[in-house]
Amino acid sequence: MIPPVDLSLQHAEVAAEVAAGWDVVFSKTAFVGGPQVAEFEQEYATFSNVAHCVGVANGTDALELALRAVGVGQGDECILPTNSFIATAEAVARAGATPMFVDCDPDSFLIDTKAALAAITSRTKAVLPVHLYGQLAPVEELRDQGIAIVEDAAQSQGATRNGLNFVGDIAATSFYPGKNLGAYGDAGAVTTNDSALAEKVRLLSQHGSAEKYVHSALGFNSRLDTLQAVVLQAKLRRLAVWNAQRAAAADYYSTLLSGVAGVRLPQVLPGNSHVWHLYVIRVPERNRVHDEMRANGVGAAIHYPTPIHKTEPFATGETFPNAELLAGEILSLPIFPGITRAQQERVAEVLIGALA
Repeated sequence: MIPPVDLSLQHAEVAAEVAAGWDVVFSKTAFVGGPQVAEFEQEYATFSNVAHCVGVANGTDALELALRAVGVGQGDECILPTNSFIATAEAVARAGATPMFVDCDPDSFLIDTKAALAAITSRTKAVLPVHLYGQLAPVEELRDQGIAIVEDAAQSQGATRNGLNFVGDIAATSFYPGKNLGAYGDAGAVTTNDSALAEKVRLLSQHGSAEKYVHSALGFNSRLDTLQAVVLQAKLRRLAVWNAQRAAAADYYSTLLSGVAGVRLPQVLPGNSHVWHLYVIRVPERNRVHDEMRANGVGAAIHYPTPIHKTEPFATGETFPNAELLAGEILSLPIFPGITRAQQERVAEVLIGALA
Protein backbone atom coordinates (compact mmCIF):
# COMPACT_ATOMS: atom_id res chain seq x y z
CA MET A 1 0.00 0.00 0.00
CA ILE A 2 1.19 3.48 -0.88
CA PRO A 3 -0.01 5.30 2.25
CA PRO A 4 -1.79 8.68 2.24
CA VAL A 5 1.13 9.94 4.34
CA ASP A 6 4.31 8.11 5.41
CA LEU A 7 5.41 9.48 8.78
CA SER A 8 8.21 6.93 9.10
CA LEU A 9 10.32 8.90 6.62
CA GLN A 10 10.17 12.04 8.74
CA HIS A 11 10.87 10.07 11.90
CA ALA A 12 13.97 8.52 10.38
CA GLU A 13 15.37 12.02 9.74
CA VAL A 14 14.77 13.34 13.25
CA ALA A 15 14.97 10.20 15.42
CA ALA A 16 18.47 10.76 16.77
CA GLU A 17 17.89 14.46 17.45
CA VAL A 18 14.58 13.76 19.18
CA ALA A 19 16.10 10.98 21.30
CA ALA A 20 18.91 13.27 22.45
CA GLY A 21 16.44 16.03 23.26
CA TRP A 22 14.19 13.69 25.17
CA ASP A 23 17.16 12.44 27.20
CA VAL A 24 17.71 16.02 28.35
CA VAL A 25 14.03 16.37 29.34
CA PHE A 26 14.08 13.04 31.19
CA SER A 27 17.24 13.98 33.08
CA LYS A 28 15.76 17.33 34.14
CA THR A 29 12.20 15.92 34.61
CA ALA A 30 10.86 19.22 33.22
CA PHE A 31 7.90 17.60 31.50
CA VAL A 32 5.58 20.62 31.70
CA GLY A 33 6.82 24.08 30.85
CA GLY A 34 10.41 23.05 30.23
CA PRO A 35 12.71 25.51 28.43
CA GLN A 36 12.23 23.68 25.13
CA VAL A 37 8.63 24.94 25.02
CA ALA A 38 9.67 28.59 25.06
CA GLU A 39 12.44 27.85 22.56
CA PHE A 40 10.01 26.23 20.15
CA GLU A 41 7.49 29.04 20.56
CA GLN A 42 10.13 31.57 19.56
CA GLU A 43 11.35 29.47 16.66
CA TYR A 44 7.84 28.92 15.30
CA ALA A 45 7.02 32.62 15.66
CA THR A 46 10.14 33.45 13.66
CA PHE A 47 9.29 30.84 11.02
CA SER A 48 5.79 32.30 10.72
CA ASN A 49 7.03 35.92 10.64
CA VAL A 50 4.83 36.78 13.62
CA ALA A 51 5.63 38.34 16.98
CA HIS A 52 4.07 35.83 19.37
CA CYS A 53 3.45 32.09 19.56
CA VAL A 54 1.76 30.27 22.46
CA GLY A 55 2.02 26.49 22.44
CA VAL A 56 -1.11 24.61 23.53
CA ALA A 57 -2.33 21.03 23.79
CA ASN A 58 -4.03 20.62 20.40
CA GLY A 59 -5.46 22.46 17.43
CA THR A 60 -9.06 22.54 18.63
CA ASP A 61 -8.00 24.16 21.90
CA ALA A 62 -5.92 26.61 19.88
CA LEU A 63 -9.01 27.70 17.95
CA GLU A 64 -11.15 28.04 21.08
CA LEU A 65 -8.45 30.01 22.90
CA ALA A 66 -7.98 32.34 19.92
CA LEU A 67 -11.73 32.94 19.76
CA ARG A 68 -12.00 33.60 23.48
CA ALA A 69 -8.98 35.91 23.35
CA VAL A 70 -10.73 38.19 20.82
CA GLY A 71 -13.83 38.26 23.02
CA VAL A 72 -16.09 35.63 21.45
CA GLY A 73 -18.69 34.39 23.91
CA GLN A 74 -22.35 33.75 24.61
CA GLY A 75 -24.74 35.29 22.10
CA ASP A 76 -22.08 35.92 19.47
CA GLU A 77 -21.97 34.53 15.94
CA CYS A 78 -18.89 33.38 14.05
CA ILE A 79 -18.79 32.87 10.28
CA LEU A 80 -16.94 29.87 8.85
CA PRO A 81 -16.96 27.72 5.71
CA THR A 82 -18.97 24.52 5.99
CA ASN A 83 -16.36 22.50 4.10
CA SER A 84 -13.89 22.09 6.93
CA PHE A 85 -13.11 19.61 9.67
CA ILE A 86 -15.74 19.73 12.40
CA ALA A 87 -13.22 21.13 14.91
CA THR A 88 -13.61 24.59 13.36
CA ALA A 89 -17.27 24.65 14.39
CA GLU A 90 -16.64 22.82 17.67
CA ALA A 91 -14.27 25.57 18.79
CA VAL A 92 -16.93 28.21 18.12
CA ALA A 93 -19.53 26.26 20.09
CA ARG A 94 -17.12 25.60 22.95
CA ALA A 95 -16.47 29.34 23.17
CA GLY A 96 -20.22 29.81 23.65
CA ALA A 97 -20.99 31.26 20.22
CA THR A 98 -23.03 30.07 17.25
CA PRO A 99 -21.35 28.86 14.04
CA MET A 100 -22.79 30.56 10.96
CA PHE A 101 -21.91 28.54 7.89
CA VAL A 102 -21.19 29.84 4.40
CA ASP A 103 -20.32 28.16 1.13
CA CYS A 104 -16.92 27.81 -0.50
CA ASP A 105 -15.37 28.73 -3.81
CA PRO A 106 -15.67 25.66 -6.08
CA ASP A 107 -12.23 26.06 -7.62
CA SER A 108 -9.96 26.87 -4.65
CA PHE A 109 -12.22 25.15 -2.03
CA LEU A 110 -11.61 28.19 0.21
CA ILE A 111 -14.25 30.31 1.93
CA ASP A 112 -16.58 32.26 -0.35
CA THR A 113 -15.67 35.74 0.85
CA LYS A 114 -18.71 37.39 -0.76
CA ALA A 115 -20.99 34.97 1.08
CA ALA A 116 -19.09 35.64 4.30
CA LEU A 117 -19.50 39.40 3.93
CA ALA A 118 -23.21 38.97 3.21
CA ALA A 119 -23.60 36.84 6.36
CA ILE A 120 -22.34 39.53 8.75
CA THR A 121 -24.93 40.68 11.28
CA SER A 122 -24.88 42.82 14.39
CA ARG A 123 -24.06 39.67 16.36
CA THR A 124 -21.06 38.65 14.25
CA LYS A 125 -17.94 38.68 16.39
CA ALA A 126 -15.45 36.84 14.19
CA VAL A 127 -14.90 35.16 10.85
CA LEU A 128 -12.79 32.01 10.57
CA PRO A 129 -11.25 31.75 7.08
CA VAL A 130 -10.00 28.15 6.98
CA HIS A 131 -6.70 27.83 5.10
CA LEU A 132 -7.79 24.53 3.63
CA TYR A 133 -5.42 21.89 2.24
CA GLY A 134 -2.36 24.15 2.45
CA GLN A 135 -3.14 27.53 0.93
CA LEU A 136 -4.28 30.77 2.57
CA ALA A 137 -7.76 32.13 2.10
CA PRO A 138 -8.12 35.66 0.61
CA VAL A 139 -8.42 37.23 4.04
CA GLU A 140 -7.82 40.76 2.75
CA GLU A 141 -11.33 40.66 1.27
CA LEU A 142 -12.76 40.28 4.80
CA ARG A 143 -10.95 43.17 6.46
CA ASP A 144 -12.37 46.47 7.66
CA GLN A 145 -15.69 44.98 8.79
CA GLY A 146 -15.23 45.61 12.51
CA ILE A 147 -15.01 41.89 13.27
CA ALA A 148 -12.06 39.74 14.28
CA ILE A 149 -10.33 37.52 11.72
CA VAL A 150 -9.39 34.26 13.43
CA GLU A 151 -7.39 32.09 11.04
CA ASP A 152 -7.81 28.32 11.09
CA ALA A 153 -4.25 27.62 9.99
CA ALA A 154 -4.13 23.93 10.90
CA GLN A 155 -3.15 22.91 7.36
CA SER A 156 -1.04 25.85 6.20
CA GLN A 157 2.24 25.83 8.14
CA GLY A 158 4.69 27.73 5.96
CA ALA A 159 2.15 28.90 3.37
CA THR A 160 2.06 32.55 2.31
CA ARG A 161 -0.34 34.95 0.64
CA ASN A 162 1.20 37.91 -1.14
CA GLY A 163 4.40 37.12 0.73
CA LEU A 164 2.78 37.03 4.19
CA ASN A 165 2.43 33.99 6.48
CA PHE A 166 0.08 35.74 8.89
CA VAL A 167 -2.90 37.61 7.48
CA GLY A 168 -5.51 37.89 10.26
CA ASP A 169 -5.73 39.13 13.84
CA ILE A 170 -4.89 35.79 15.42
CA ALA A 171 -4.28 32.29 14.07
CA ALA A 172 -4.64 28.77 15.42
CA THR A 173 -2.73 25.78 14.16
CA SER A 174 -2.60 22.05 14.84
CA PHE A 175 0.49 19.89 15.17
CA TYR A 176 -1.45 16.64 14.86
CA PRO A 177 1.04 14.01 13.59
CA GLY A 178 -0.14 14.11 9.97
CA LYS A 179 0.20 17.89 9.57
CA ASN A 180 3.09 19.43 7.65
CA LEU A 181 4.61 20.11 11.07
CA GLY A 182 3.44 17.22 13.21
CA ALA A 183 4.16 16.18 16.78
CA TYR A 184 4.29 12.63 18.16
CA GLY A 185 0.79 13.07 19.55
CA ASP A 186 -1.53 16.05 19.95
CA ALA A 187 -0.20 19.60 20.06
CA GLY A 188 -1.10 23.03 18.74
CA ALA A 189 -0.31 26.73 18.88
CA VAL A 190 -1.79 30.21 18.63
CA THR A 191 0.10 32.98 16.81
CA THR A 192 -0.51 36.73 16.70
CA ASN A 193 1.23 40.08 16.41
CA ASP A 194 -0.89 41.46 19.26
CA SER A 195 0.88 41.08 22.61
CA ALA A 196 -2.37 41.54 24.56
CA LEU A 197 -4.02 38.69 22.64
CA ALA A 198 -1.00 36.46 23.21
CA GLU A 199 -1.08 37.18 26.93
CA LYS A 200 -4.81 36.41 27.02
CA VAL A 201 -4.29 33.07 25.28
CA ARG A 202 -1.49 32.12 27.65
CA LEU A 203 -3.60 33.10 30.66
CA LEU A 204 -6.65 31.12 29.51
CA SER A 205 -4.56 28.06 28.63
CA GLN A 206 -3.18 27.91 32.18
CA HIS A 207 -6.40 27.87 34.20
CA GLY A 208 -6.72 31.66 33.94
CA SER A 209 -3.61 32.03 36.05
CA ALA A 210 -0.56 34.18 35.38
CA GLU A 211 0.66 33.62 38.94
CA LYS A 212 0.39 30.31 40.79
CA TYR A 213 -2.92 30.02 42.67
CA VAL A 214 -4.04 33.44 41.47
CA HIS A 215 -6.85 33.01 38.92
CA SER A 216 -8.10 36.12 37.17
CA ALA A 217 -10.20 34.44 34.47
CA LEU A 218 -12.04 31.19 33.82
CA GLY A 219 -9.57 29.18 31.77
CA PHE A 220 -8.66 25.54 31.40
CA ASN A 221 -5.58 23.35 31.03
CA SER A 222 -4.10 23.37 27.53
CA ARG A 223 -0.32 23.33 27.57
CA LEU A 224 2.23 22.14 25.04
CA ASP A 225 4.18 19.18 26.46
CA THR A 226 7.93 19.62 26.68
CA LEU A 227 8.46 16.27 24.94
CA GLN A 228 6.32 17.40 22.02
CA ALA A 229 8.21 20.70 21.87
CA VAL A 230 11.44 18.73 21.34
CA VAL A 231 9.87 16.84 18.42
CA LEU A 232 8.49 20.04 16.90
CA GLN A 233 11.84 21.82 17.20
CA ALA A 234 13.58 19.04 15.31
CA LYS A 235 10.93 18.93 12.59
CA LEU A 236 10.62 22.71 12.26
CA ARG A 237 14.28 22.91 11.25
CA ARG A 238 13.42 20.73 8.25
CA LEU A 239 9.96 22.07 7.44
CA ALA A 240 10.97 24.43 4.63
CA VAL A 241 12.70 21.56 2.83
CA TRP A 242 9.78 19.19 3.44
CA ASN A 243 7.30 21.77 2.15
CA ALA A 244 9.42 22.18 -0.97
CA GLN A 245 9.30 18.41 -1.48
CA ARG A 246 5.50 18.50 -1.16
CA ALA A 247 5.36 21.29 -3.75
CA ALA A 248 7.54 19.30 -6.15
CA ALA A 249 5.29 16.27 -5.68
CA ALA A 250 2.19 18.39 -6.33
CA ASP A 251 3.76 19.71 -9.54
CA TYR A 252 4.51 16.16 -10.68
CA TYR A 253 0.95 15.01 -10.01
CA SER A 254 -0.32 17.94 -12.06
CA THR A 255 1.99 16.91 -14.90
CA LEU A 256 0.92 13.27 -14.70
CA LEU A 257 -2.80 14.06 -14.56
CA SER A 258 -3.04 17.07 -16.84
CA GLY A 259 -5.60 16.38 -19.54
CA VAL A 260 -6.86 13.15 -17.96
CA ALA A 261 -10.59 12.93 -18.62
CA GLY A 262 -12.64 13.13 -15.44
CA VAL A 263 -9.91 14.68 -13.28
CA ARG A 264 -10.18 18.28 -12.10
CA LEU A 265 -6.87 19.41 -10.67
CA PRO A 266 -6.50 21.63 -7.59
CA GLN A 267 -6.26 25.37 -8.21
CA VAL A 268 -3.89 27.78 -6.47
CA LEU A 269 -5.11 31.34 -5.93
CA PRO A 270 -2.96 34.10 -7.45
CA GLY A 271 -0.57 35.43 -4.80
CA ASN A 272 -0.52 32.15 -2.87
CA SER A 273 2.42 29.92 -2.06
CA HIS A 274 0.80 26.53 -1.38
CA VAL A 275 2.37 24.01 1.03
CA TRP A 276 0.25 21.06 -0.16
CA HIS A 277 -0.82 19.55 3.11
CA LEU A 278 -3.18 17.64 0.83
CA TYR A 279 -3.37 17.21 -2.93
CA VAL A 280 -7.12 17.15 -3.59
CA ILE A 281 -8.61 16.44 -7.01
CA ARG A 282 -12.23 16.17 -8.13
CA VAL A 283 -13.49 13.03 -9.86
CA PRO A 284 -16.87 11.57 -10.84
CA GLU A 285 -18.08 8.49 -8.96
CA ARG A 286 -15.68 9.41 -6.19
CA ASN A 287 -16.63 6.65 -3.74
CA ARG A 288 -16.19 3.92 -6.35
CA VAL A 289 -12.88 5.41 -7.53
CA HIS A 290 -11.67 5.72 -3.94
CA ASP A 291 -12.53 2.12 -3.11
CA GLU A 292 -10.98 0.78 -6.30
CA MET A 293 -7.75 2.68 -5.70
CA ARG A 294 -7.45 1.35 -2.17
CA ALA A 295 -8.17 -2.18 -3.41
CA ASN A 296 -5.22 -1.73 -5.77
CA GLY A 297 -2.77 -0.59 -3.11
CA VAL A 298 -3.11 3.19 -3.26
CA GLY A 299 -4.10 4.97 -0.04
CA ALA A 300 -6.45 7.59 -1.47
CA ALA A 301 -8.46 9.45 1.17
CA ILE A 302 -11.41 11.84 1.50
CA HIS A 303 -11.15 15.21 3.31
CA TYR A 304 -14.05 15.76 4.12
CA PRO A 305 -17.04 13.63 3.04
CA THR A 306 -19.70 15.53 5.01
CA PRO A 307 -19.99 19.34 5.19
CA ILE A 308 -20.29 20.49 8.80
CA HIS A 309 -23.84 21.78 8.32
CA LYS A 310 -24.91 18.21 7.56
CA THR A 311 -23.35 16.65 10.66
CA GLU A 312 -25.69 15.80 13.52
CA PRO A 313 -24.34 18.32 16.06
CA PHE A 314 -24.55 21.23 13.61
CA ALA A 315 -27.39 20.29 11.26
CA THR A 316 -29.09 23.48 10.08
CA GLY A 317 -31.28 22.41 7.16
CA GLU A 318 -29.49 24.97 4.99
CA THR A 319 -28.14 24.26 1.52
CA PHE A 320 -24.63 25.16 0.36
CA PRO A 321 -24.39 23.90 -3.22
CA ASN A 322 -20.65 24.17 -3.80
CA ALA A 323 -19.65 22.45 -0.57
CA GLU A 324 -22.23 19.73 -1.07
CA LEU A 325 -21.10 19.10 -4.64
CA LEU A 326 -17.44 19.01 -3.66
CA ALA A 327 -18.13 16.62 -0.78
CA GLY A 328 -19.13 13.98 -3.32
CA GLU A 329 -16.20 14.56 -5.69
CA ILE A 330 -13.05 15.39 -3.70
CA LEU A 331 -10.31 12.80 -3.47
CA SER A 332 -6.96 13.22 -1.70
CA LEU A 333 -3.99 11.54 -3.36
CA PRO A 334 -0.98 10.36 -1.32
CA ILE A 335 1.46 13.21 -0.72
CA PHE A 336 4.27 13.54 1.81
CA PRO A 337 7.94 14.54 1.95
CA GLY A 338 9.94 11.72 0.42
CA ILE A 339 7.24 10.31 -1.83
CA THR A 340 9.00 8.93 -4.90
CA ARG A 341 8.20 9.59 -8.52
CA ALA A 342 7.65 5.87 -8.97
CA GLN A 343 5.03 5.95 -6.22
CA GLN A 344 3.33 8.94 -7.81
CA GLU A 345 3.36 7.27 -11.20
CA ARG A 346 1.69 4.23 -9.65
CA VAL A 347 -0.93 6.47 -8.02
CA ALA A 348 -1.68 8.10 -11.37
CA GLU A 349 -1.80 4.73 -13.13
CA VAL A 350 -4.28 3.28 -10.65
CA LEU A 351 -6.40 6.45 -10.68
CA ILE A 352 -6.59 6.50 -14.47
CA GLY A 353 -7.49 2.83 -14.45
CA ALA A 354 -10.27 3.41 -11.95
CA LEU A 355 -11.68 6.20 -14.10
CA ALA A 356 -11.71 4.14 -17.28
